[in-house]
Amino acid sequence: MLSPKDLEQIERKGISEQQIKKELEEFKTGFPFLKLDAAASIGNGIIATSAEDVKRYTEAWNAYKAEGKKIVKFVPASGAASRMFKNMFAFLTADYDVPTTDFEKTFFDNVVKFAFYPALNAMCEKNEGKNIEALMGEGNYKAVVANLLEAKGLNYGQLPKGLLLFHSYEDGARTPLEEHLVEGALYADSKGMVHIHYTVSPEHRTLFEKKVADTKDKYEKAYSVKYDITFSEQKPSTDTIAVNPDDTPFRNADGSLLFRPGGHGALIENLNEIPADVVFIKNIDNVVPDRLKADTVTYKQVIAGVLVSLQEKAFEYLHLLDEGTYNHEKLEEMIRFVQRDLCCRKHDIKELEDAELVIYLRSKLNRPMRVCGVVKNVGEPGGGPFLTYNQDGTVSLQILESSQIDKSNTEYMKMFTEGTHFNPVDLVCAVKNYKGEKFNLPDYVDRTTGFISSKSKNGKDLKALELPGLWNGAMSNWNTVFVEVPLSTFNPVKTVNDLLREQHQ
Repeated sequence: MLSPKDLEQIERKGISEQQIKKELEEFKTGFPFLKLDAAASIGNGIIATSAEDVKRYTEAWNAYKAEGKKIVKFVPASGAASRMFKNMFAFLTADYDVPTTDFEKTFFDNVVKFAFYPALNAMCEKNEGKNIEALMGEGNYKAVVANLLEAKGLNYGQLPKGLLLFHSYEDGARTPLEEHLVEGALYADSKGMVHIHYTVSPEHRTLFEKKVADTKDKYEKAYSVKYDITFSEQKPSTDTIAVNPDDTPFRNADGSLLFRPGGHGALIENLNEIPADVVFIKNIDNVVPDRLKADTVTYKQVIAGVLVSLQEKAFEYLHLLDEGTYNHEKLEEMIRFVQRDLCCRKHDIKELEDAELVIYLRSKLNRPMRVCGVVKNVGEPGGGPFLTYNQDGTVSLQILESSQIDKSNTEYMKMFTEGTHFNPVDLVCAVKNYKGEKFNLPDYVDRTTGFISSKSKNGKDLKALELPGLWNGAMSNWNTVFVEVPLSTFNPVKTVNDLLREQHQ
Protein backbone atom coordinates (compact mmCIF):
# COMPACT_ATOMS: atom_id res chain seq x y z
CA MET A 1 0.00 0.00 0.00
CA LEU A 2 2.87 2.40 0.80
CA SER A 3 5.45 2.76 -1.99
CA PRO A 4 9.17 3.54 -1.47
CA LYS A 5 8.33 7.12 -2.54
CA ASP A 6 5.64 7.29 0.18
CA LEU A 7 8.11 6.06 2.79
CA GLU A 8 10.58 8.78 1.73
CA GLN A 9 7.86 11.42 2.15
CA ILE A 10 6.96 10.02 5.59
CA GLU A 11 10.60 10.02 6.69
CA ARG A 12 11.07 13.65 5.58
CA LYS A 13 8.23 14.68 7.90
CA GLY A 14 9.85 12.90 10.82
CA ILE A 15 7.01 10.35 11.12
CA SER A 16 7.65 6.62 11.50
CA GLU A 17 6.17 4.03 9.13
CA GLN A 18 4.82 2.26 12.23
CA GLN A 19 2.89 5.43 13.20
CA ILE A 20 1.31 5.67 9.72
CA LYS A 21 0.25 2.01 9.83
CA LYS A 22 -1.30 2.61 13.27
CA GLU A 23 -3.24 5.63 11.94
CA LEU A 24 -4.49 3.71 8.88
CA GLU A 25 -5.72 0.99 11.24
CA GLU A 26 -7.46 3.59 13.46
CA PHE A 27 -9.47 4.83 10.48
CA LYS A 28 -10.84 1.30 10.07
CA THR A 29 -11.47 0.54 13.75
CA GLY A 30 -12.35 4.01 15.06
CA PHE A 31 -11.66 5.00 18.66
CA PRO A 32 -13.25 3.35 21.69
CA PHE A 33 -15.85 5.41 23.55
CA LEU A 34 -15.03 6.28 27.12
CA LYS A 35 -16.71 4.60 30.07
CA LEU A 36 -18.40 7.27 32.18
CA ASP A 37 -19.12 7.28 35.89
CA ALA A 38 -20.94 10.65 36.17
CA ALA A 39 -21.00 14.22 34.91
CA ALA A 40 -18.95 16.30 37.34
CA SER A 41 -20.97 18.77 39.43
CA ILE A 42 -20.55 20.99 42.47
CA GLY A 43 -19.57 18.69 45.32
CA ASN A 44 -18.84 15.82 42.94
CA GLY A 45 -15.65 16.86 41.19
CA ILE A 46 -16.21 20.62 40.92
CA ILE A 47 -15.08 23.02 43.65
CA ALA A 48 -17.20 26.13 44.31
CA THR A 49 -15.18 28.84 46.06
CA SER A 50 -16.40 31.15 48.81
CA ALA A 51 -15.19 34.76 49.25
CA GLU A 52 -12.84 33.42 51.93
CA ASP A 53 -11.46 30.76 49.51
CA VAL A 54 -10.90 33.42 46.84
CA LYS A 55 -8.81 35.46 49.31
CA ARG A 56 -6.87 32.41 50.54
CA TYR A 57 -6.06 31.07 47.07
CA THR A 58 -5.11 34.51 45.74
CA GLU A 59 -2.68 34.88 48.64
CA ALA A 60 -1.27 31.39 47.96
CA TRP A 61 -0.67 32.34 44.33
CA ASN A 62 0.99 35.66 45.17
CA ALA A 63 3.25 33.92 47.71
CA TYR A 64 4.23 31.39 45.02
CA LYS A 65 4.97 34.16 42.49
CA ALA A 66 7.17 35.93 45.05
CA GLU A 67 9.48 32.88 45.02
CA GLY A 68 10.55 33.85 41.50
CA LYS A 69 9.28 30.67 39.83
CA LYS A 70 8.99 30.66 36.03
CA ILE A 71 5.38 31.23 34.98
CA VAL A 72 4.38 31.03 31.31
CA LYS A 73 1.14 32.00 29.58
CA PHE A 74 0.63 29.56 26.68
CA VAL A 75 -1.76 30.82 24.00
CA PRO A 76 -2.76 28.59 21.04
CA ALA A 77 -2.98 31.28 18.34
CA SER A 78 -2.69 29.51 14.99
CA GLY A 79 -6.45 29.56 14.29
CA ALA A 80 -7.37 31.41 11.09
CA ALA A 81 -10.17 33.97 11.26
CA SER A 82 -11.83 32.67 8.08
CA ARG A 83 -14.55 30.84 10.08
CA MET A 84 -15.39 34.09 11.87
CA PHE A 85 -16.40 35.57 8.52
CA LYS A 86 -18.22 32.57 7.03
CA ASN A 87 -21.48 34.56 6.76
CA MET A 88 -19.77 37.55 5.18
CA PHE A 89 -17.95 35.37 2.62
CA ALA A 90 -21.39 33.94 1.75
CA PHE A 91 -22.73 37.49 1.28
CA LEU A 92 -19.91 38.31 -1.15
CA THR A 93 -20.92 35.44 -3.45
CA ALA A 94 -24.70 35.72 -2.90
CA ASP A 95 -26.97 36.57 -5.85
CA TYR A 96 -28.25 39.66 -4.03
CA ASP A 97 -26.42 42.90 -3.21
CA VAL A 98 -28.10 44.28 -0.10
CA PRO A 99 -28.04 42.79 3.43
CA THR A 100 -30.78 40.15 3.50
CA THR A 101 -30.12 37.67 6.32
CA ASP A 102 -30.42 38.71 9.97
CA PHE A 103 -26.66 38.24 10.32
CA GLU A 104 -25.90 40.56 7.41
CA LYS A 105 -28.35 43.20 8.65
CA THR A 106 -26.85 43.11 12.14
CA PHE A 107 -23.34 43.51 10.70
CA PHE A 108 -24.17 46.56 8.56
CA ASP A 109 -26.55 48.20 11.07
CA ASN A 110 -23.74 48.17 13.63
CA VAL A 111 -20.65 48.42 11.43
CA VAL A 112 -19.54 51.66 13.12
CA LYS A 113 -19.29 49.77 16.48
CA PHE A 114 -16.52 47.39 15.34
CA ALA A 115 -13.01 48.20 16.59
CA PHE A 116 -11.75 47.72 13.02
CA TYR A 117 -14.19 50.35 11.65
CA PRO A 118 -11.64 53.23 11.36
CA ALA A 119 -9.11 50.95 9.60
CA LEU A 120 -11.81 49.59 7.28
CA ASN A 121 -13.12 53.08 6.54
CA ALA A 122 -9.63 54.26 5.59
CA MET A 123 -9.18 51.19 3.35
CA CYS A 124 -12.50 51.88 1.57
CA GLU A 125 -11.49 55.51 0.96
CA LYS A 126 -8.12 54.40 -0.41
CA ASN A 127 -9.46 51.63 -2.70
CA GLU A 128 -12.94 52.90 -3.61
CA GLY A 129 -12.52 56.66 -3.23
CA LYS A 130 -15.50 56.63 -0.84
CA ASN A 131 -16.03 55.97 2.84
CA ILE A 132 -18.22 53.21 4.27
CA GLU A 133 -21.23 55.46 4.75
CA ALA A 134 -21.11 56.60 1.10
CA LEU A 135 -20.69 53.04 -0.21
CA MET A 136 -23.63 51.80 1.87
CA GLY A 137 -25.67 54.86 0.79
CA GLU A 138 -25.35 53.87 -2.85
CA GLY A 139 -26.07 50.18 -2.09
CA ASN A 140 -22.47 49.03 -2.64
CA TYR A 141 -22.35 46.85 0.48
CA LYS A 142 -20.18 44.21 -1.15
CA ALA A 143 -17.34 46.70 -1.65
CA VAL A 144 -17.26 47.20 2.13
CA VAL A 145 -17.04 43.44 2.76
CA ALA A 146 -14.44 42.97 0.02
CA ASN A 147 -12.24 45.62 1.68
CA LEU A 148 -12.63 43.82 4.99
CA LEU A 149 -11.88 40.29 3.80
CA GLU A 150 -9.71 40.45 0.69
CA ALA A 151 -5.99 41.02 0.26
CA LYS A 152 -6.54 44.42 -1.39
CA GLY A 153 -8.07 45.59 1.91
CA LEU A 154 -7.58 44.51 5.53
CA ASN A 155 -7.28 40.84 4.44
CA TYR A 156 -9.19 39.69 7.54
CA GLY A 157 -10.40 36.60 5.65
CA GLN A 158 -6.86 35.23 5.64
CA LEU A 159 -5.36 36.58 8.85
CA PRO A 160 -5.17 34.68 12.15
CA LYS A 161 -7.76 35.66 14.76
CA GLY A 162 -5.03 36.90 17.10
CA LEU A 163 -4.16 39.81 14.78
CA LEU A 164 -7.64 41.25 14.17
CA LEU A 165 -8.72 44.47 15.90
CA PHE A 166 -11.14 43.33 18.61
CA HIS A 167 -11.56 46.14 21.15
CA SER A 168 -11.62 49.95 20.96
CA TYR A 169 -9.64 52.16 23.37
CA GLU A 170 -8.93 55.88 23.46
CA ASP A 171 -5.33 55.27 22.35
CA GLY A 172 -6.34 52.93 19.48
CA ALA A 173 -7.82 49.47 18.94
CA ARG A 174 -6.29 46.28 20.38
CA THR A 175 -5.83 42.81 18.96
CA PRO A 176 -6.30 39.62 21.05
CA LEU A 177 -2.51 39.21 20.99
CA GLU A 178 -2.22 42.53 22.85
CA GLU A 179 -5.04 41.68 25.28
CA HIS A 180 -3.05 38.57 26.27
CA LEU A 181 0.03 40.76 26.87
CA VAL A 182 -2.06 42.84 29.27
CA GLU A 183 -3.53 39.75 30.99
CA GLY A 184 -0.05 38.31 31.42
CA ALA A 185 1.07 41.45 33.25
CA LEU A 186 -1.99 41.29 35.54
CA TYR A 187 -1.71 37.71 36.85
CA ALA A 188 1.26 35.82 35.36
CA ASP A 189 4.27 38.02 36.15
CA SER A 190 7.10 36.72 38.31
CA LYS A 191 9.24 39.45 39.84
CA GLY A 192 8.32 41.82 37.01
CA MET A 193 8.97 39.31 34.21
CA VAL A 194 6.11 38.10 31.99
CA HIS A 195 6.69 35.05 29.75
CA ILE A 196 4.12 34.51 26.99
CA HIS A 197 4.29 31.77 24.36
CA TYR A 198 2.08 31.85 21.25
CA THR A 199 1.71 28.83 18.98
CA VAL A 200 1.29 30.17 15.44
CA SER A 201 1.06 28.90 11.88
CA PRO A 202 4.28 29.22 9.84
CA GLU A 203 2.71 31.60 7.29
CA HIS A 204 1.69 34.10 9.99
CA ARG A 205 4.71 33.96 12.29
CA THR A 206 6.36 37.07 10.81
CA LEU A 207 3.15 39.09 11.27
CA PHE A 208 2.93 38.03 14.94
CA GLU A 209 6.59 38.89 15.53
CA LYS A 210 6.09 42.32 13.95
CA LYS A 211 3.02 43.02 16.09
CA VAL A 212 4.95 42.13 19.25
CA ALA A 213 7.89 44.31 18.17
CA ASP A 214 5.52 47.25 17.49
CA THR A 215 3.57 47.03 20.76
CA LYS A 216 5.76 45.42 23.43
CA ASP A 217 7.35 48.66 24.68
CA LYS A 218 3.96 50.33 25.11
CA TYR A 219 2.68 47.58 27.44
CA GLU A 220 6.00 47.23 29.30
CA LYS A 221 5.79 50.93 30.18
CA ALA A 222 2.06 50.79 31.02
CA TYR A 223 2.38 47.82 33.40
CA SER A 224 6.00 48.23 34.64
CA VAL A 225 6.99 44.73 33.48
CA LYS A 226 9.39 43.14 31.01
CA TYR A 227 8.07 40.68 28.43
CA ASP A 228 9.73 37.55 27.12
CA ILE A 229 7.61 36.60 24.09
CA THR A 230 8.28 33.34 22.25
CA PHE A 231 6.62 31.51 19.37
CA SER A 232 6.44 27.96 18.09
CA GLU A 233 4.68 26.15 15.26
CA GLN A 234 2.88 22.83 15.23
CA LYS A 235 5.47 20.20 14.35
CA PRO A 236 5.19 18.50 10.92
CA SER A 237 5.85 15.20 12.73
CA THR A 238 2.45 15.57 14.47
CA ASP A 239 0.56 15.74 11.14
CA THR A 240 -1.72 12.78 10.46
CA ILE A 241 -2.40 10.95 7.21
CA ALA A 242 -5.73 11.53 5.41
CA VAL A 243 -7.70 8.72 3.76
CA ASN A 244 -10.45 8.29 1.18
CA PRO A 245 -13.93 7.22 2.35
CA ASP A 246 -12.81 3.58 1.74
CA ASP A 247 -9.86 4.05 4.16
CA THR A 248 -7.16 3.93 1.46
CA PRO A 249 -4.56 6.74 1.63
CA PHE A 250 -5.79 9.99 0.04
CA ARG A 251 -3.40 11.26 -2.61
CA ASN A 252 -2.71 14.74 -3.94
CA ALA A 253 -2.82 15.43 -7.68
CA ASP A 254 0.92 14.67 -7.90
CA GLY A 255 0.40 11.25 -6.27
CA SER A 256 1.91 12.22 -2.91
CA LEU A 257 0.19 11.37 0.37
CA LEU A 258 -1.97 14.05 1.96
CA PHE A 259 -1.11 14.95 5.54
CA ARG A 260 -3.17 17.28 7.73
CA PRO A 261 -2.36 19.05 11.02
CA GLY A 262 -3.21 16.70 13.88
CA GLY A 263 -5.48 19.18 15.69
CA HIS A 264 -4.76 21.06 18.90
CA GLY A 265 -3.72 17.83 20.64
CA ALA A 266 -0.47 18.09 18.68
CA LEU A 267 0.38 21.11 20.84
CA ILE A 268 1.30 18.81 23.75
CA GLU A 269 4.68 18.56 21.97
CA ASN A 270 5.01 22.38 21.96
CA LEU A 271 3.90 22.58 25.59
CA ASN A 272 6.46 19.93 26.48
CA GLU A 273 9.27 22.21 25.28
CA ILE A 274 8.25 25.16 27.47
CA PRO A 275 10.71 25.57 30.36
CA ALA A 276 8.35 26.55 33.18
CA ASP A 277 7.11 25.70 36.65
CA VAL A 278 3.51 26.73 35.98
CA VAL A 279 1.76 27.27 32.64
CA PHE A 280 -1.55 29.05 32.04
CA ILE A 281 -3.44 27.94 28.91
CA LYS A 282 -6.19 30.02 27.36
CA ASN A 283 -7.54 30.40 23.81
CA ILE A 284 -6.56 33.45 21.78
CA ASP A 285 -10.12 34.72 21.22
CA ASN A 286 -11.33 34.54 24.84
CA VAL A 287 -10.41 38.09 25.88
CA VAL A 288 -12.33 41.14 27.09
CA PRO A 289 -11.59 44.88 27.26
CA ASP A 290 -9.84 46.26 30.37
CA ARG A 291 -13.09 47.39 32.00
CA LEU A 292 -14.18 43.73 32.29
CA LYS A 293 -10.86 42.07 33.11
CA ALA A 294 -11.29 42.07 36.92
CA ASP A 295 -13.14 38.71 37.11
CA THR A 296 -10.67 37.08 34.74
CA VAL A 297 -7.69 38.26 36.79
CA THR A 298 -9.29 37.24 40.11
CA TYR A 299 -10.21 33.72 39.00
CA LYS A 300 -6.94 33.09 37.18
CA GLN A 301 -5.24 33.76 40.51
CA VAL A 302 -7.77 31.52 42.29
CA ILE A 303 -7.24 28.49 40.03
CA ALA A 304 -3.47 29.04 40.19
CA GLY A 305 -3.68 29.23 43.99
CA VAL A 306 -5.63 25.94 44.07
CA LEU A 307 -2.95 24.39 41.85
CA VAL A 308 0.07 25.41 43.91
CA SER A 309 -1.69 24.49 47.18
CA LEU A 310 -2.48 20.98 45.90
CA GLN A 311 0.98 20.60 44.41
CA GLU A 312 2.63 21.54 47.71
CA LYS A 313 0.64 18.83 49.50
CA ALA A 314 1.41 16.21 46.82
CA PHE A 315 5.13 17.05 47.00
CA GLU A 316 5.10 16.75 50.81
CA TYR A 317 3.58 13.25 50.54
CA LEU A 318 6.03 12.15 47.83
CA HIS A 319 9.00 13.18 49.99
CA LEU A 320 7.56 11.16 52.89
CA LEU A 321 7.16 8.12 50.61
CA ASP A 322 10.78 8.53 49.45
CA GLU A 323 12.10 8.79 52.99
CA GLY A 324 9.94 5.93 54.27
CA THR A 325 8.94 8.13 57.22
CA TYR A 326 5.26 7.31 57.24
CA ASN A 327 2.91 5.03 59.15
CA HIS A 328 -0.39 3.46 58.15
CA GLU A 329 -2.27 6.50 59.46
CA LYS A 330 -0.23 8.75 57.17
CA LEU A 331 -1.01 6.46 54.20
CA GLU A 332 -4.72 6.78 55.06
CA GLU A 333 -4.30 10.58 54.95
CA MET A 334 -2.67 10.31 51.51
CA ILE A 335 -5.53 8.11 50.26
CA ARG A 336 -8.03 10.75 51.40
CA PHE A 337 -6.03 13.45 49.58
CA VAL A 338 -5.91 11.45 46.33
CA GLN A 339 -9.61 10.52 46.55
CA ARG A 340 -11.13 13.77 47.85
CA ASP A 341 -8.81 16.53 46.71
CA LEU A 342 -7.55 15.01 43.45
CA CYS A 343 -10.82 13.13 42.77
CA CYS A 344 -9.01 9.94 41.76
CA ARG A 345 -10.80 6.87 43.10
CA LYS A 346 -9.90 3.19 43.17
CA HIS A 347 -12.79 0.94 44.22
CA ASP A 348 -10.63 -1.89 45.64
CA ILE A 349 -8.05 0.30 47.40
CA LYS A 350 -8.82 -1.29 50.78
CA GLU A 351 -7.57 -4.63 49.47
CA LEU A 352 -4.04 -3.33 48.83
CA GLU A 353 -1.19 -4.21 51.18
CA ASP A 354 0.87 -1.23 52.43
CA ALA A 355 3.69 -1.96 49.97
CA GLU A 356 1.23 -2.03 47.03
CA LEU A 357 -0.48 1.06 48.39
CA VAL A 358 2.81 2.99 48.36
CA ILE A 359 3.37 2.09 44.69
CA TYR A 360 -0.20 3.13 43.83
CA LEU A 361 -0.04 6.43 45.74
CA ARG A 362 3.31 7.33 44.22
CA SER A 363 1.99 6.68 40.68
CA LYS A 364 -1.04 8.96 41.25
CA LEU A 365 0.78 11.74 43.13
CA ASN A 366 3.85 11.96 40.89
CA ARG A 367 2.38 13.20 37.61
CA PRO A 368 1.54 16.54 35.96
CA MET A 369 -1.32 18.45 37.53
CA ARG A 370 -3.88 20.86 36.07
CA VAL A 371 -6.65 22.92 37.56
CA CYS A 372 -9.38 23.82 35.07
CA GLY A 373 -11.88 26.61 35.42
CA VAL A 374 -15.36 25.44 34.39
CA VAL A 375 -18.41 27.62 33.82
CA LYS A 376 -22.12 26.95 34.17
CA ASN A 377 -23.57 25.34 31.07
CA VAL A 378 -25.49 27.87 28.97
CA GLY A 379 -25.66 25.81 25.80
CA GLU A 380 -22.30 26.91 24.32
CA PRO A 381 -20.41 24.13 22.52
CA GLY A 382 -17.46 22.78 24.46
CA GLY A 383 -16.04 19.84 26.32
CA GLY A 384 -17.75 18.78 29.52
CA PRO A 385 -16.24 17.84 32.90
CA PHE A 386 -16.82 14.16 33.71
CA LEU A 387 -15.75 11.42 36.10
CA THR A 388 -14.56 8.67 33.78
CA TYR A 389 -12.91 5.26 34.02
CA ASN A 390 -9.21 5.08 33.17
CA GLN A 391 -7.30 2.21 31.59
CA ASP A 392 -6.17 1.06 35.07
CA GLY A 393 -9.76 0.83 36.36
CA THR A 394 -9.55 4.00 38.49
CA VAL A 395 -12.07 6.80 38.10
CA SER A 396 -10.85 10.39 37.71
CA LEU A 397 -11.83 13.77 36.28
CA GLN A 398 -11.57 14.35 32.53
CA ILE A 399 -12.74 16.90 29.99
CA LEU A 400 -14.67 15.11 27.24
CA GLU A 401 -15.81 16.15 23.78
CA SER A 402 -19.18 14.89 22.52
CA SER A 403 -17.41 12.66 19.96
CA GLN A 404 -15.90 10.60 22.82
CA ILE A 405 -19.33 9.65 24.16
CA ASP A 406 -21.35 6.70 22.87
CA LYS A 407 -24.49 8.39 21.58
CA SER A 408 -26.41 5.11 21.58
CA ASN A 409 -25.98 4.90 25.37
CA THR A 410 -29.02 6.75 26.77
CA GLU A 411 -27.55 6.98 30.28
CA TYR A 412 -24.35 8.63 28.96
CA MET A 413 -26.28 11.01 26.69
CA LYS A 414 -28.41 12.05 29.66
CA MET A 415 -25.20 12.83 31.60
CA PHE A 416 -23.88 14.84 28.67
CA THR A 417 -27.04 16.83 27.91
CA GLU A 418 -27.87 17.48 31.57
CA GLY A 419 -24.30 18.36 32.59
CA THR A 420 -24.24 21.50 34.73
CA HIS A 421 -20.85 22.82 33.54
CA PHE A 422 -18.51 22.91 30.58
CA ASN A 423 -14.85 23.65 29.90
CA PRO A 424 -14.07 27.03 28.35
CA VAL A 425 -10.33 26.16 27.99
CA ASP A 426 -9.15 27.86 31.15
CA LEU A 427 -6.29 25.81 32.54
CA VAL A 428 -3.30 26.25 34.79
CA CYS A 429 -0.75 23.45 34.75
CA ALA A 430 2.11 22.28 36.98
CA VAL A 431 4.64 20.51 34.78
CA LYS A 432 7.55 19.70 37.12
CA ASN A 433 7.86 16.85 39.61
CA TYR A 434 8.65 17.05 43.33
CA LYS A 435 12.40 16.92 42.57
CA GLY A 436 12.11 19.98 40.30
CA GLU A 437 12.52 17.91 37.12
CA LYS A 438 10.31 18.47 34.09
CA PHE A 439 7.72 15.80 33.32
CA ASN A 440 7.86 14.40 29.79
CA LEU A 441 4.27 15.30 28.89
CA PRO A 442 3.82 12.91 25.90
CA ASP A 443 4.16 10.05 28.45
CA TYR A 444 0.80 11.08 29.93
CA VAL A 445 -1.26 11.08 26.70
CA ASP A 446 -4.03 8.51 26.26
CA ARG A 447 -3.10 7.21 22.81
CA THR A 448 -6.39 5.31 22.49
CA THR A 449 -8.36 8.58 22.16
CA GLY A 450 -8.80 10.70 19.05
CA PHE A 451 -11.36 11.93 16.53
CA ILE A 452 -12.17 11.01 12.94
CA SER A 453 -13.89 13.74 10.94
CA SER A 454 -15.19 14.13 7.38
CA LYS A 455 -13.48 16.81 5.26
CA SER A 456 -12.89 17.49 1.59
CA LYS A 457 -10.04 18.66 -0.62
CA ASN A 458 -10.49 20.00 -4.15
CA GLY A 459 -14.06 18.69 -4.13
CA LYS A 460 -13.04 15.16 -3.09
CA ASP A 461 -14.31 13.69 0.20
CA LEU A 462 -11.76 12.50 2.71
CA LYS A 463 -11.49 11.37 6.33
CA ALA A 464 -9.16 13.17 8.71
CA LEU A 465 -7.66 11.99 11.98
CA GLU A 466 -7.22 14.33 14.93
CA LEU A 467 -4.88 13.46 17.76
CA PRO A 468 -6.19 13.27 21.34
CA GLY A 469 -7.28 16.84 22.12
CA LEU A 470 -4.91 19.00 24.17
CA TRP A 471 -7.26 19.31 27.14
CA ASN A 472 -8.83 15.84 26.92
CA GLY A 473 -6.81 12.85 25.65
CA ALA A 474 -3.44 14.63 25.62
CA MET A 475 -3.76 15.38 29.36
CA SER A 476 -5.72 12.24 30.21
CA ASN A 477 -3.19 10.86 32.71
CA TRP A 478 -2.69 14.11 34.62
CA ASN A 479 -4.16 14.92 38.00
CA THR A 480 -7.18 17.09 37.19
CA VAL A 481 -9.21 19.38 39.43
CA PHE A 482 -12.21 21.51 38.39
CA VAL A 483 -13.07 24.90 39.91
CA GLU A 484 -16.24 26.83 39.07
CA VAL A 485 -15.44 30.25 37.59
CA PRO A 486 -17.95 32.98 36.61
CA LEU A 487 -19.43 32.99 33.13
CA SER A 488 -18.03 36.53 32.80
CA THR A 489 -14.59 34.96 32.28
CA PHE A 490 -15.75 33.21 29.09
CA ASN A 491 -16.27 35.48 26.08
CA PRO A 492 -15.08 33.71 22.92
CA VAL A 493 -15.45 35.28 19.48
CA LYS A 494 -16.71 32.66 17.04
CA THR A 495 -18.32 35.02 14.47
CA VAL A 496 -17.58 38.65 13.62
CA ASN A 497 -20.94 39.69 15.11
CA ASP A 498 -19.83 38.32 18.50
CA LEU A 499 -17.68 41.46 18.67
CA LEU A 500 -20.93 43.45 18.95
CA ARG A 501 -21.80 41.74 22.23
CA GLU A 502 -21.67 44.07 25.21
CA GLN A 503 -18.63 42.20 26.58
CA HIS A 504 -16.53 43.25 23.55
CA GLN A 505 -17.69 46.85 23.25
